[in-house]
Amino acid sequence: MIEEENFSQKTKGSVVGASKVSAESEVFENKLRPKEFDHYVGQGDVKKNLKVFVEAAKKRGETLDHTIFYGPPGLGKTTLAMILAGEMTRQLRVTSGPALEKPGDLASILSNLKDGDFLFIDEIHRLRMPVEEILYTAMEDFAIDLVVGKGPSARTMRLNVPRFTLIGATTLMSRLSSPLRDRFGHTEKLRYYELDEIQQILERSSHILDIKIEEAAAKKLSQSCRCTPRIANRLLRRMRDFAEILHEGLITEKVVEEGLKSLSVDEKGLDFADQELLRAVCEKFGGGPVGLSTISAAIGEDVNTIEDMIEPFLIREGLLQKTPRGRMATELAFSHLGLENLKPENGTKLF
Repeated sequence: MIEEENFSQKTKGSVVGASKVSAESEVFENKLRPKEFDHYVGQGDVKKNLKVFVEAAKKRGETLDHTIFYGPPGLGKTTLAMILAGEMTRQLRVTSGPALEKPGDLASILSNLKDGDFLFIDEIHRLRMPVEEILYTAMEDFAIDLVVGKGPSARTMRLNVPRFTLIGATTLMSRLSSPLRDRFGHTEKLRYYELDEIQQILERSSHILDIKIEEAAAKKLSQSCRCTPRIANRLLRRMRDFAEILHEGLITEKVVEEGLKSLSVDEKGLDFADQELLRAVCEKFGGGPVGLSTISAAIGEDVNTIEDMIEPFLIREGLLQKTPRGRMATELAFSHLGLENLKPENGTKLF
């Protein structure tokens, strides 16, 4: 059973809570989440290790050690947490770092757990320091120290909590403090998926949702999913829309081509913002080097948005590189955009 902590407080204009997606998307994702390791596609090494840890904990009759998953968003960290709880036949309580505003919020959750239950904290790197500090003793001693009262009359009270397993998920492992990071017994990095794994996920999702998709169409769509299951399932939904309205319900290779074109997504998975940035660097600035603030002004995009959301994928695909003098488009970027005629004579190559 999965329980979720929802808080109505708002911070900086966004609703704080365990759910980071719309209700519709959440229902969709939960429907597609595998419930056991055998149905989970990809992350072979991680699955292999977790199976061993689970079987060892069961054999000893112990709770599973605290575990943290890190890696880019959309790779299945939450799903693995749910599978672990299911394999151990225990309840999973789900919350997120920003939702835990006060030590009392965490104390309330921990005191309501039962022995062997799991607590999943998404975006654990965003825990406030007062909350994180009481988590230390909870993870090690299964007790939390609370300060009751204020001023001279304040006193410390120790509250015992059930033996639980904490599962943390983060996209920014470096932002976790060393004391918190060192208290996890297992640390697993999730990698990007291979194209054949994404194709398997698309075919599995289409079967669950009763969507008709040709094998060639699934293969073509997998190439535009950025090697990320969440993006794959999102694009599958959009292809279903195009197929149902324009192509009598069957997702063919032609449907995928027309659908991706309508969404401004190319065969590498670059969306409009990615292509706009690359074109600006190639066409307006001769491939670079060009400063980030100049690119921001040229395409009308916030600097933080470029750095956090657009650049990482372009750099990973070898289309853009960071240099001490600024951003530079690679030869592959010119070729991908069909702009070989604009390529500088000396070229711009990867280091």
